[in-house]
Amino acid sequence: MMDKKVKIVDKKAALLQATLTLVNNHGFHNAPMAKIAKLAGVAPATIYLYFENKQDLINTLYLEVKKSYSDFAFTNYEASMSVKKGFEIIWNNIAHYKLNTISEANFLSQCDTSPMIDEAIRIEGLKNLQPLLDLWEKGKSEGIIKPLSIYALYAHTIYPLSFLLEMQQRGIFTIDETMKANMFQVAWDAIKT
Repeated sequence: MMDKKVKIVDKKAALLQATLTLVNNHGFHNAPMAKIAKLAGVAPATIYLYFENKQDLINTLYLEVKKSYSDFAFTNYEASMSVKKGFEIIWNNIAHYKLNTISEANFLSQCDTSPMIDEAIRIEGLKNLQPLLDLWEKGKSEGIIKPLSIYALYAHTIYPLSFLLEMQQRGIFTIDETMKANMFQVAWDAIKT
């Protein structure tokens, strides 16, 4: 019985990994269920044992990757830290994740600009970032951070990492430790009062 359960998890994980690979390499619309099944090494009908349809598969993958991203983002972060110190830890964790978990980071970047993710799922994924949102609210209430929307704060501090990662992958920009420190300072300067 236990082996069957492990096998089920493995098939589901294989389907999620295959989806991640195909979406990253070919986009959402060029990742049909048949190709996902083939890459995962399962029969196409197997997908429907785990997911209602392609939208459910994409939404599930998004939530799993977003949770992994968020869990990593808050490593060594404590709500009692100063706003700047807390933000610096979170920002550096996110930079580390994006630079070292490239497939997942690319997938999340695509999701940020794609209508493929249901809005309700996008909002659910945003809940994983609640400690960062709370930190920004604390910073705004203390007059440390500009009174901007969470979207504007994210756009000025976190989203540039996706762009620079893309430039690094193309080989036209390098993010070393010095550059990362400079990038954090630019991000902090963009939102501090």
